[in-house]
Amino acid sequence: MAKQYDVLFRLLLLGDSGVGKTCLLCRFTDNEFHSSHISTIGVDFKMKTVEVDGIKVRIQIWDTAGQERYQTITKQYYRRAQGIFLVYDITSERSFQHIMKWASDVDEYAPEKVQKILIANKADEEQRRQVATEQGIKLAKEYEMDFFETSACTNYNIKESFTRLTELVLLAHKKELDVLRVSINDELSIADLEGEEGKGDGSGNSQKACWC
Repeated sequence: MAKQYDVLFRLLLLGDSGVGKTCLLCRFTDNEFHSSHISTIGVDFKMKTVEVDGIKVRIQIWDTAGQERYQTITKQYYRRAQGIFLVYDITSERSFQHIMKWASDVDEYAPEKVQKILIANKADEEQRRQVATEQGIKLAKEYEMDFFETSACTNYNIKESFTRLTELVLLAHKKELDVLRVSINDELSIADLEGEEGKGDGSGNSQKACWC
C-alpha cells in the first residue's frame, strides 16, 4: 500500500479575531467558504496533504482564537509550529496595527527556524479597504516576510500562500529533507526530527510519527 505522505509538519494561523483565519483554513483544506462569522474558541486544526518538488507533505494547520482571553492557551502552540501566517483584514486598520504585537509574540515563543508569511485577507472588499497594499508590503519587508493579499471568499491567492509557506518550511529544513531523499521509503516528521537534535543515539524507529 502506497504511503500517504513523506513529511509532516505544523502551520499556525495568527491574527485578531474576525480577520478570516478560519475562512482561510476552510477554503484551503475543504474549498468551502462560510460568510457568517463564528469565533474560534481556543484552537482548532485541519489537515491537508500537498506535493512540493516531488515530496508529499502532510500539513497540520492550527487555527487560533484571536481574542486576548485565549492567548495563554494559543501561545503554547507557537513553539510547536514550523510555519506561521500573520493575518490581518484589509478593512480593519486596527488588525493591521496589531500585527506588530503578534510578530513580537512569535519572536518570543516560536522556534528560531520558524517561517512566517504576512497575509492581508478580505481582498475582495476593496470598497471597504482601510489598509493600502503598499502598507502591507512595507511591513512585510520590515519583518523579512513574504506578503500575500488573499480572499477566502473568491479563493484568491489561497493555494499560492499556503504552498509558499510550505516551500519555505521545506527550505528551512533542508538537512532533514536530504535525509528524506536518501531514505524516501520512511515517513519523517520535521517536528520530531527537530526534537531529536542534540540528543544521543537511541533505538532507531522509522515508524510514522504520532502527534498525540
